[in-house]
Amino acid sequence: MDSQYPVYTLVNECHDCYRCIRECPVKAIKIEDGHASVIPEKCIACGNCVKACPSNAKRVRTDIDKVKNLILAQKKVYVSLAPSWNGVFDHTPAKMISILKKLGFTDVSETALGAQEVSIETAKILNNADKGLFISSACPVIVDFIRLYYPQFINNITPIGSPAMTHSKMLREMFGDDISIVFIGPCIGKKNEVKYAGLFDAALTFEELKMWIADEIVDTETVKVDNSFDFVPYRANEGSLYPIDGGMNETIRKIGVKPDVQLMDICGLKNFERALNNLKPENLEKVIFVEALSCEGGCVGGPCISSDKAGISVVSEILSGIKERDNIPKEPQTVVPYGIKKGKIVNSQYPIEEILKTLKKIGKHTVDDELNCGGCGYATCRDLAKALLDGDAEVSMCVSYMRKIAMRKAAALVRCMPAAVVMVNNELNILEANDSFMRMFTGDMYDIFKARPDGMSGAALDRIIDFSELFKTSLSTGKDLHKERYAVKNRLYDISIFNIEENQIVGAVITDVTQSETNREKIAQKAHEVISKNISIVQEIACLLGEHMVETETLLSSIANDYEDKEENSADNKEV
Repeated sequence: MDSQYPVYTLVNECHDCYRCIRECPVKAIKIEDGHASVIPEKCIACGNCVKACPSNAKRVRTDIDKVKNLILAQKKVYVSLAPSWNGVFDHTPAKMISILKKLGFTDVSETALGAQEVSIETAKILNNADKGLFISSACPVIVDFIRLYYPQFINNITPIGSPAMTHSKMLREMFGDDISIVFIGPCIGKKNEVKYAGLFDAALTFEELKMWIADEIVDTETVKVDNSFDFVPYRANEGSLYPIDGGMNETIRKIGVKPDVQLMDICGLKNFERALNNLKPENLEKVIFVEALSCEGGCVGGPCISSDKAGISVVSEILSGIKERDNIPKEPQTVVPYGIKKGKIVNSQYPIEEILKTLKKIGKHTVDDELNCGGCGYATCRDLAKALLDGDAEVSMCVSYMRKIAMRKAAALVRCMPAAVVMVNNELNILEANDSFMRMFTGDMYDIFKARPDGMSGAALDRIIDFSELFKTSLSTGKDLHKERYAVKNRLYDISIFNIEENQIVGAVITDVTQSETNREKIAQKAHEVISKNISIVQEIACLLGEHMVETETLLSSIANDYEDKEENSADNKEV
């Protein structure tokens, strides 16, 4: 688990569903021992895997302790509050500020102030350009996406810092460079922007803020509201449109651009990638500006927006909180020059020979074998092959291949079993039967069934065997059955019936024990004969021993009597 990176995996909660791979636009997921982990050098922190994970195994690194330490250090800590806050929290500005001050923050300012400066500078750049493609730098996920995967478009990103960077610089210029600044919003990517920009100290998501509030304040209704509190240094205006799809372009229109400047807004990484495919910016004859946001619908659709409200309600509340200003300056107060460095290209390229060789490992020997089903999370079998070559995937991820292997193993096992094996459905039609079953029960029909491509598939069980009622019982009760030495006509069977799919499919292993039982009876009979004979012999020996003992006893008694008579006679002679 890489808990240092903004997105990580709780391995014990992760199951091999591959949904995170399916949802990750850049496939920055590695599968190892069936568990998924994020690859930091490939990840763009879009949060799609966090939203998609059904077992909540994908987590966002919490930076609450880091922010608490800034406050404990007795530094002045300012909040740069993302404009989407108004659609998430049901608080007035005064109450929101009161809650944040109770947590220990010095003051609260709106990130939208920085957004306004960015729009002014962007409009200035567009008005001074003759032609070309310009992509907004407001979304850190879009910036990383281009930096890592489409580096040929790096020079097309507007060379100015994001609203959060610009706002942080504004706050430092106003309140001193020794302050700390914490961005709070719906974006995971801002946690990466912290280290790239160096202008703010930490980034919290709305989810983290709610956790912190619930932990320390519990009930926000108990917070004393000071109605004199307001955002510092002043309230934002049109910059609050930024979290909405097309909001940045709306602010640029309010500022004013040349008629031939085309403003486009694209939300969603897939849409953005499609827009870039086959595009050659040098061939463009007009000035085109693309407001690009990674989340569908804009920042209000962010991975950590932490709101159960309907999207329309969130947007409506954001729009309701915007106050227009009569005059928008033509020159920005604060600008952050932002040069984006190329990242290491992470998409590996392999010769077709290596890809084809790897495809064979997952049972893809021909083009027809390449199902491109997407079960592994990758769009095509060849994408999976590349991931295998990268060491980011496992052969077991190919569902169709593993199913084939399992079926082959099962078929081989069933085929080689000496016992009869059969599987039937709830209509008692045979789904599968091995050769032993056919030999045991089909008699003269064996060769006919053997010649069929599907064997006994579809045959009625009750027309093949005389104990189909056992299968009916197992199907109706959903319980397994076991019968030992079950008599059918002149045969004896050991029958084990087991449920494969309750009330739908059952299987059975049947062994003909007639011969073994007959042999057992013969052995038992022989044993009884031997035992009886042995008893007779023992009895005869006992009798002989008894007779011998009587004779011996008589002889010894006679000898003893004779000896006693001789002793008595000898004594009498001495007395005389």
